[in-house]
Amino acid sequence: MNRRSLAGRLAALAAVTATLGGCAPDGGDDGAASPVSAPPGSTAQRTPGSGGTSARTPQGTLLVTDFGADTVTFVDPAGRGTAADLGSVRVGTAPYGIALGEDGTAWVATAEGVAAVDTRTRVRTALVPHRTDTGPVTTGEYRGGGMGIALSPDGSRVYVGVNVPGGKGTLEVVDTERREVTRVVPIGRRPFDVDVSRDGRQVYATNHDSFDVSVVDTGDWTARRIEVAPYGTEGGLGSWLKPHYAAVRPSDGALLLPFEGERLAVVDPGTGRVRIEDMTANTHQHGVTAGADGTLYVVGTGPIDPSEDDGPSLTVRTPEGDERVVPLDGPHETVALSADGRTAYVSGGFTRDGYWNGLSAVDVATGRVTRLPVGERPLAIAVLGGQGTGAG
Repeated sequence: MNRRSLAGRLAALAAVTATLGGCAPDGGDDGAASPVSAPPGSTAQRTPGSGGTSARTPQGTLLVTDFGADTVTFVDPAGRGTAADLGSVRVGTAPYGIALGEDGTAWVATAEGVAAVDTRTRVRTALVPHRTDTGPVTTGEYRGGGMGIALSPDGSRVYVGVNVPGGKGTLEVVDTERREVTRVVPIGRRPFDVDVSRDGRQVYATNHDSFDVSVVDTGDWTARRIEVAPYGTEGGLGSWLKPHYAAVRPSDGALLLPFEGERLAVVDPGTGRVRIEDMTANTHQHGVTAGADGTLYVVGTGPIDPSEDDGPSLTVRTPEGDERVVPLDGPHETVALSADGRTAYVSGGFTRDGYWNGLSAVDVATGRVTRLPVGERPLAIAVLGGQGTGAG
Protein backbone atom coordinates (compact mmCIF):
# COMPACT_ATOMS: atom_id res chain seq x y z
CA MET A 1 0.00 0.00 0.00
CA ASN A 2 1.25 3.43 -0.90
CA ARG A 3 1.67 5.32 2.40
CA ARG A 4 2.47 8.73 0.98
CA SER A 5 3.32 11.63 3.28
CA LEU A 6 0.71 14.36 3.56
CA ALA A 7 3.11 16.97 2.22
CA GLY A 8 3.88 14.87 -0.83
CA ARG A 9 0.22 14.16 -1.35
CA LEU A 10 -0.74 17.81 -1.23
CA ALA A 11 1.99 18.71 -3.69
CA ALA A 12 0.68 16.11 -6.12
CA LEU A 13 -2.86 17.37 -5.69
CA ALA A 14 -1.84 20.95 -6.40
CA ALA A 15 -0.28 19.83 -9.66
CA VAL A 16 -3.41 18.10 -10.94
CA THR A 17 -6.24 20.19 -9.48
CA ALA A 18 -6.09 22.65 -12.37
CA THR A 19 -6.78 19.89 -14.90
CA LEU A 20 -9.33 17.76 -13.06
CA GLY A 21 -12.92 18.74 -12.35
CA GLY A 22 -12.83 16.95 -9.02
CA CYS A 23 -14.12 17.70 -5.56
CA ALA A 24 -13.35 21.39 -5.74
CA PRO A 25 -15.56 23.69 -3.65
CA ASP A 26 -17.34 25.78 -6.25
CA GLY A 27 -17.91 25.71 -9.94
CA GLY A 28 -20.58 26.05 -12.52
CA ASP A 29 -22.42 23.41 -14.44
CA ASP A 30 -20.01 20.58 -15.15
CA GLY A 31 -21.59 19.48 -18.40
CA ALA A 32 -24.58 17.55 -17.08
CA ALA A 33 -27.41 17.24 -19.55
CA SER A 34 -30.19 19.76 -19.14
CA PRO A 35 -33.35 18.22 -17.73
CA VAL A 36 -36.20 17.57 -20.14
CA SER A 37 -39.11 19.83 -19.29
CA ALA A 38 -42.54 18.35 -18.64
CA PRO A 39 -45.63 19.12 -16.59
CA PRO A 40 -45.22 18.40 -12.85
CA GLY A 41 -45.95 14.80 -11.94
CA SER A 42 -45.85 13.56 -15.53
CA THR A 43 -43.77 10.57 -16.54
CA ALA A 44 -40.89 10.54 -18.98
CA GLN A 45 -41.68 9.54 -22.56
CA ARG A 46 -38.14 8.76 -23.67
CA THR A 47 -38.05 5.14 -22.49
CA PRO A 48 -40.28 2.08 -22.92
CA GLY A 49 -42.86 1.49 -20.24
CA SER A 50 -43.17 5.13 -19.16
CA GLY A 51 -46.19 6.27 -17.21
CA GLY A 52 -48.39 4.55 -14.69
CA THR A 53 -48.75 0.82 -15.07
CA SER A 54 -50.67 -2.01 -13.49
CA ALA A 55 -47.87 -4.46 -14.32
CA ARG A 56 -46.09 -5.86 -11.30
CA THR A 57 -42.65 -4.41 -10.67
CA PRO A 58 -40.39 -7.48 -10.55
CA GLN A 59 -38.57 -8.31 -7.35
CA GLY A 60 -34.96 -7.22 -7.57
CA THR A 61 -35.71 -4.32 -9.93
CA LEU A 62 -33.20 -1.50 -9.66
CA LEU A 63 -34.34 2.10 -9.29
CA VAL A 64 -31.64 4.60 -10.25
CA THR A 65 -31.55 8.39 -10.10
CA ASP A 66 -30.70 10.05 -13.41
CA PHE A 67 -28.52 12.94 -12.22
CA GLY A 68 -28.08 14.04 -15.84
CA ALA A 69 -31.83 14.39 -16.35
CA ASP A 70 -34.92 14.84 -14.17
CA THR A 71 -35.97 11.22 -13.86
CA VAL A 72 -35.57 7.95 -12.03
CA THR A 73 -35.35 4.81 -14.13
CA PHE A 74 -36.63 1.31 -13.33
CA VAL A 75 -34.36 -1.47 -14.58
CA ASP A 76 -34.67 -5.23 -14.36
CA PRO A 77 -31.01 -6.39 -14.32
CA ALA A 78 -31.29 -9.38 -16.63
CA GLY A 79 -27.53 -9.87 -16.71
CA ARG A 80 -25.22 -11.02 -19.52
CA GLY A 81 -24.70 -7.45 -20.60
CA THR A 82 -28.38 -6.64 -20.95
CA ALA A 83 -30.99 -4.97 -18.77
CA ALA A 84 -34.73 -4.61 -19.26
CA ASP A 85 -35.70 -0.92 -19.12
CA LEU A 86 -39.05 -0.70 -17.33
CA GLY A 87 -39.50 3.03 -17.87
CA SER A 88 -38.62 6.33 -16.26
CA VAL A 89 -40.56 8.74 -14.04
CA ARG A 90 -40.00 12.48 -13.88
CA VAL A 91 -39.19 13.49 -10.30
CA GLY A 92 -37.46 16.89 -10.41
CA THR A 93 -34.23 18.48 -11.60
CA ALA A 94 -30.95 16.58 -11.14
CA PRO A 95 -32.06 13.81 -8.74
CA TYR A 96 -29.31 12.70 -6.34
CA GLY A 97 -29.96 10.31 -3.44
CA ILE A 98 -32.80 7.83 -2.96
CA ALA A 99 -34.38 6.16 0.07
CA LEU A 100 -36.82 3.26 -0.18
CA GLY A 101 -39.69 2.69 2.25
CA GLU A 102 -41.20 -0.66 3.19
CA ASP A 103 -44.52 0.49 1.71
CA GLY A 104 -42.94 0.68 -1.73
CA THR A 105 -42.51 4.47 -1.79
CA ALA A 106 -39.19 5.75 -3.04
CA TRP A 107 -38.12 9.17 -1.74
CA VAL A 108 -35.81 11.03 -4.09
CA ALA A 109 -33.68 14.10 -3.32
CA THR A 110 -33.75 16.59 -6.20
CA ALA A 111 -32.70 20.18 -6.77
CA GLU A 112 -36.35 21.22 -6.40
CA GLY A 113 -37.43 19.18 -3.41
CA VAL A 114 -38.11 15.61 -2.28
CA ALA A 115 -40.14 13.51 -4.71
CA ALA A 116 -42.28 10.54 -3.67
CA VAL A 117 -42.58 7.73 -6.23
CA ASP A 118 -44.94 4.77 -5.96
CA THR A 119 -42.69 1.95 -7.15
CA ARG A 120 -45.68 -0.35 -7.71
CA THR A 121 -47.43 1.90 -10.21
CA ARG A 122 -44.26 3.79 -11.24
CA VAL A 123 -45.81 7.21 -10.76
CA ARG A 124 -44.62 10.29 -8.89
CA THR A 125 -47.19 11.01 -6.18
CA ALA A 126 -45.70 14.15 -4.61
CA LEU A 127 -42.93 16.72 -4.80
CA VAL A 128 -42.21 18.34 -1.43
CA PRO A 129 -40.45 21.68 -2.04
CA HIS A 130 -37.37 22.57 -0.01
CA ARG A 131 -37.83 25.16 2.72
CA THR A 132 -34.16 26.06 2.51
CA ASP A 133 -33.29 28.84 0.07
CA THR A 134 -30.79 27.27 -2.32
CA GLY A 135 -30.94 29.88 -5.09
CA PRO A 136 -31.87 29.16 -8.70
CA VAL A 137 -32.59 25.55 -9.65
CA THR A 138 -29.60 24.31 -11.65
CA THR A 139 -27.89 21.09 -12.68
CA GLY A 140 -24.35 19.78 -12.33
CA GLU A 141 -22.00 18.82 -9.52
CA TYR A 142 -22.41 21.98 -7.46
CA ARG A 143 -26.14 22.51 -7.83
CA GLY A 144 -28.16 23.42 -4.77
CA GLY A 145 -30.87 21.23 -3.30
CA GLY A 146 -31.21 17.73 -1.91
CA MET A 147 -28.24 15.37 -1.86
CA GLY A 148 -28.05 12.59 0.74
CA ILE A 149 -31.37 11.16 1.95
CA ALA A 150 -32.55 8.55 4.45
CA LEU A 151 -35.72 7.28 6.16
CA SER A 152 -36.39 6.94 9.86
CA PRO A 153 -36.67 3.28 10.96
CA ASP A 154 -40.44 3.60 11.37
CA GLY A 155 -40.86 5.28 7.99
CA SER A 156 -42.54 8.37 9.42
CA ARG A 157 -39.80 10.82 8.44
CA VAL A 158 -37.50 11.47 5.55
CA TYR A 159 -34.21 13.22 6.26
CA VAL A 160 -32.58 15.05 3.36
CA GLY A 161 -29.29 16.90 3.32
CA VAL A 162 -29.70 20.15 1.39
CA ASN A 163 -26.75 21.82 -0.30
CA VAL A 164 -26.65 25.63 -0.23
CA PRO A 165 -24.10 26.77 -2.84
CA GLY A 166 -21.41 28.86 -1.16
CA GLY A 167 -22.68 28.25 2.36
CA LYS A 168 -23.56 25.73 5.04
CA GLY A 169 -26.21 23.14 4.34
CA THR A 170 -29.33 22.07 6.20
CA LEU A 171 -31.02 18.85 7.20
CA GLU A 172 -34.69 19.03 6.25
CA VAL A 173 -37.17 16.73 7.97
CA VAL A 174 -40.13 15.62 5.85
CA ASP A 175 -43.27 14.11 7.40
CA THR A 176 -44.06 11.17 5.10
CA GLU A 177 -47.78 11.21 5.85
CA ARG A 178 -48.35 14.97 5.57
CA ARG A 179 -45.70 15.23 2.85
CA GLU A 180 -44.27 18.51 4.01
CA VAL A 181 -41.07 19.81 5.57
CA THR A 182 -41.61 20.10 9.32
CA ARG A 183 -38.16 21.09 10.54
CA VAL A 184 -34.87 22.52 9.24
CA VAL A 185 -31.59 21.92 11.12
CA PRO A 186 -28.30 23.69 10.19
CA ILE A 187 -25.47 21.27 9.33
CA GLY A 188 -22.17 21.37 7.42
CA ARG A 189 -21.33 22.14 3.81
CA ARG A 190 -22.45 19.98 0.88
CA PRO A 191 -24.03 16.94 2.57
CA PHE A 192 -23.25 14.09 0.19
CA ASP A 193 -24.78 11.43 2.42
CA VAL A 194 -27.36 11.03 5.18
CA ASP A 195 -27.67 7.97 7.44
CA VAL A 196 -29.76 7.08 10.49
CA SER A 197 -28.87 5.16 13.65
CA ARG A 198 -30.56 1.80 14.15
CA ASP A 199 -32.75 3.16 16.96
CA GLY A 200 -33.67 6.29 14.99
CA ARG A 201 -32.41 8.64 17.69
CA GLN A 202 -29.63 10.14 15.59
CA VAL A 203 -29.22 11.26 11.99
CA TYR A 204 -25.76 11.52 10.44
CA ALA A 205 -25.00 13.97 7.62
CA THR A 206 -21.64 13.51 5.90
CA ASN A 207 -20.57 17.01 4.88
CA HIS A 208 -18.00 16.97 2.10
CA ASP A 209 -16.81 20.58 2.09
CA SER A 210 -16.54 21.04 5.87
CA PHE A 211 -14.57 17.84 6.60
CA ASP A 212 -17.15 16.58 9.07
CA VAL A 213 -20.19 14.60 10.08
CA SER A 214 -23.16 16.35 11.70
CA VAL A 215 -24.81 14.22 14.38
CA VAL A 216 -28.41 15.40 14.76
CA ASP A 217 -30.41 14.31 17.83
CA THR A 218 -34.01 13.57 16.78
CA GLY A 219 -35.24 14.28 20.31
CA ASP A 220 -34.23 17.92 20.66
CA TRP A 221 -32.94 18.54 17.10
CA THR A 222 -29.52 19.73 18.23
CA ALA A 223 -26.52 19.06 15.99
CA ARG A 224 -22.95 18.17 16.97
CA ARG A 225 -19.96 18.40 14.64
CA ILE A 226 -17.39 15.61 14.40
CA GLU A 227 -14.38 16.46 12.26
CA VAL A 228 -13.40 13.54 10.04
CA ALA A 229 -10.16 14.49 8.30
CA PRO A 230 -7.54 11.71 8.40
CA TYR A 231 -5.29 13.79 6.10
CA GLY A 232 -6.01 17.05 7.91
CA THR A 233 -7.89 20.05 6.53
CA GLU A 234 -5.02 21.76 4.74
CA GLY A 235 -6.19 23.05 1.39
CA GLY A 236 -9.65 23.89 2.73
CA LEU A 237 -12.41 23.93 0.17
CA GLY A 238 -9.96 23.11 -2.59
CA SER A 239 -8.83 19.86 -0.98
CA TRP A 240 -9.67 16.50 -2.51
CA LEU A 241 -9.10 14.64 0.77
CA LYS A 242 -12.60 15.10 2.16
CA PRO A 243 -15.38 12.72 3.30
CA HIS A 244 -18.02 11.65 0.78
CA TYR A 245 -20.27 8.84 2.00
CA ALA A 246 -20.61 6.81 5.20
CA ALA A 247 -21.97 3.42 6.22
CA VAL A 248 -23.39 2.50 9.62
CA ARG A 249 -21.69 -0.67 10.88
CA PRO A 250 -24.39 -3.21 11.84
CA SER A 251 -22.49 -4.63 14.81
CA ASP A 252 -22.06 -1.44 16.87
CA GLY A 253 -23.44 1.57 14.97
CA ALA A 254 -20.01 3.04 14.19
CA LEU A 255 -19.75 5.21 11.09
CA LEU A 256 -17.32 3.99 8.42
CA LEU A 257 -15.88 6.55 5.99
CA PRO A 258 -13.27 5.49 3.39
CA PHE A 259 -10.51 7.79 2.13
CA GLU A 260 -8.26 7.32 -0.90
CA GLY A 261 -8.12 3.53 -0.69
CA GLU A 262 -5.64 4.09 2.12
CA ARG A 263 -7.52 4.98 5.29
CA LEU A 264 -10.85 4.00 6.80
CA ALA A 265 -12.16 6.42 9.41
CA VAL A 266 -14.12 4.58 12.10
CA VAL A 267 -16.24 7.15 13.93
CA ASP A 268 -17.95 6.64 17.29
CA PRO A 269 -20.94 9.00 16.95
CA GLY A 270 -21.49 9.00 20.70
CA THR A 271 -18.03 10.09 21.82
CA GLY A 272 -16.85 11.73 18.60
CA ARG A 273 -13.68 9.64 18.59
CA VAL A 274 -12.18 8.80 15.20
CA ARG A 275 -9.94 5.76 14.72
CA ILE A 276 -8.06 5.08 11.46
CA GLU A 277 -7.61 1.66 9.86
CA ASP A 278 -5.53 0.85 6.77
CA MET A 279 -7.05 0.18 3.37
CA THR A 280 -5.40 -1.12 0.21
CA ALA A 281 -7.07 0.10 -3.02
CA ASN A 282 -5.00 3.31 -3.45
CA THR A 283 -7.72 5.17 -5.36
CA HIS A 284 -10.02 8.15 -4.73
CA GLN A 285 -13.05 6.66 -2.93
CA HIS A 286 -16.69 7.78 -2.83
CA GLY A 287 -19.69 5.45 -2.30
CA VAL A 288 -19.88 2.87 0.48
CA THR A 289 -22.44 0.44 1.86
CA ALA A 290 -22.39 -2.29 4.50
CA GLY A 291 -23.94 -5.72 4.12
CA ALA A 292 -26.00 -7.32 6.88
CA ASP A 293 -22.96 -9.36 7.93
CA GLY A 294 -20.78 -6.25 8.23
CA THR A 295 -18.94 -6.68 4.93
CA LEU A 296 -18.07 -3.28 3.51
CA TYR A 297 -18.34 -2.39 -0.19
CA VAL A 298 -16.41 0.73 -1.23
CA VAL A 299 -16.36 2.45 -4.64
CA GLY A 300 -13.05 3.70 -6.01
CA THR A 301 -13.65 6.43 -8.59
CA GLY A 302 -10.15 6.47 -10.02
CA PRO A 303 -6.85 8.28 -9.50
CA ILE A 304 -6.37 11.84 -8.35
CA ASP A 305 -2.79 11.62 -9.61
CA PRO A 306 -2.49 8.97 -12.37
CA SER A 307 1.27 8.77 -11.83
CA GLU A 308 0.77 7.49 -8.26
CA ASP A 309 -2.80 6.25 -7.81
CA ASP A 310 -4.69 3.23 -9.07
CA GLY A 311 -7.81 3.16 -11.24
CA PRO A 312 -11.52 2.66 -10.43
CA SER A 313 -12.41 -0.35 -8.31
CA LEU A 314 -14.78 -1.94 -5.85
CA THR A 315 -13.25 -2.92 -2.51
CA VAL A 316 -14.91 -5.81 -0.66
CA ARG A 317 -13.75 -5.60 2.97
CA THR A 318 -14.61 -8.24 5.58
CA PRO A 319 -15.49 -7.27 9.17
CA GLU A 320 -12.00 -8.50 10.10
CA GLY A 321 -10.40 -6.00 7.71
CA ASP A 322 -9.35 -8.36 4.91
CA GLU A 323 -9.81 -6.75 1.49
CA ARG A 324 -10.36 -7.88 -2.06
CA VAL A 325 -10.15 -5.21 -4.78
CA VAL A 326 -12.15 -5.70 -7.99
CA PRO A 327 -11.01 -3.45 -10.88
CA LEU A 328 -13.74 -1.51 -12.69
CA ASP A 329 -13.78 0.11 -16.11
CA GLY A 330 -14.30 3.86 -15.79
CA PRO A 331 -15.44 6.10 -12.93
CA HIS A 332 -18.26 5.00 -10.60
CA GLU A 333 -20.05 6.67 -7.69
CA THR A 334 -22.32 4.62 -5.38
CA VAL A 335 -23.02 0.96 -4.61
CA ALA A 336 -26.06 -1.12 -3.60
CA LEU A 337 -26.43 -4.83 -2.84
CA SER A 338 -28.91 -7.31 -4.20
CA ALA A 339 -31.28 -8.79 -1.61
CA ASP A 340 -29.27 -12.02 -1.46
CA GLY A 341 -25.97 -10.16 -1.18
CA ARG A 342 -24.50 -11.94 -4.19
CA THR A 343 -24.35 -8.95 -6.51
CA ALA A 344 -23.05 -5.43 -5.95
CA TYR A 345 -24.45 -2.81 -8.31
CA VAL A 346 -22.10 0.15 -8.84
CA SER A 347 -23.39 3.30 -10.56
CA GLY A 348 -21.44 4.89 -13.39
CA GLY A 349 -22.96 8.33 -12.98
CA PHE A 350 -20.17 9.94 -10.94
CA THR A 351 -20.44 13.47 -9.53
CA ARG A 352 -17.59 14.72 -11.72
CA ASP A 353 -16.78 14.64 -15.42
CA GLY A 354 -15.94 11.24 -16.86
CA TYR A 355 -19.20 9.53 -15.96
CA TRP A 356 -20.92 6.98 -18.20
CA ASN A 357 -24.57 6.00 -18.61
CA GLY A 358 -24.60 2.61 -16.99
CA LEU A 359 -23.72 0.52 -13.98
CA SER A 360 -21.43 -2.39 -13.21
CA ALA A 361 -22.93 -5.56 -11.75
CA VAL A 362 -20.21 -7.26 -9.70
CA ASP A 363 -20.51 -10.92 -8.74
CA VAL A 364 -19.30 -10.71 -5.15
CA ALA A 365 -18.04 -14.32 -5.04
CA THR A 366 -16.09 -14.36 -8.31
CA GLY A 367 -15.39 -10.68 -8.99
CA ARG A 368 -16.89 -10.99 -12.47
CA VAL A 369 -18.10 -7.61 -13.75
CA THR A 370 -21.00 -7.10 -16.17
CA ARG A 371 -21.57 -3.60 -17.55
CA LEU A 372 -25.23 -2.66 -18.06
CA PRO A 373 -26.46 0.43 -19.94
CA VAL A 374 -28.76 2.35 -17.56
CA GLY A 375 -30.30 5.83 -17.48
CA GLU A 376 -28.65 9.22 -17.83
CA ARG A 377 -25.71 9.68 -15.49
CA PRO A 378 -27.14 7.21 -12.93
CA LEU A 379 -25.99 8.20 -9.46
CA ALA A 380 -27.88 6.43 -6.66
CA ILE A 381 -29.33 2.91 -6.74
CA ALA A 382 -32.11 1.26 -4.74
CA VAL A 383 -32.97 -2.43 -5.02
CA LEU A 384 -36.70 -3.09 -4.89
CA GLY A 385 -38.02 -6.06 -2.97
CA GLY A 386 -41.04 -6.50 -5.20
CA GLN A 387 -44.43 -4.89 -5.31
CA GLY A 388 -45.43 -3.33 -1.98
CA THR A 389 -42.07 -3.94 -0.28
CA GLY A 390 -38.85 -2.10 0.18
CA ALA A 391 -35.30 -3.33 -0.15
CA GLY A 392 -31.98 -3.05 1.58
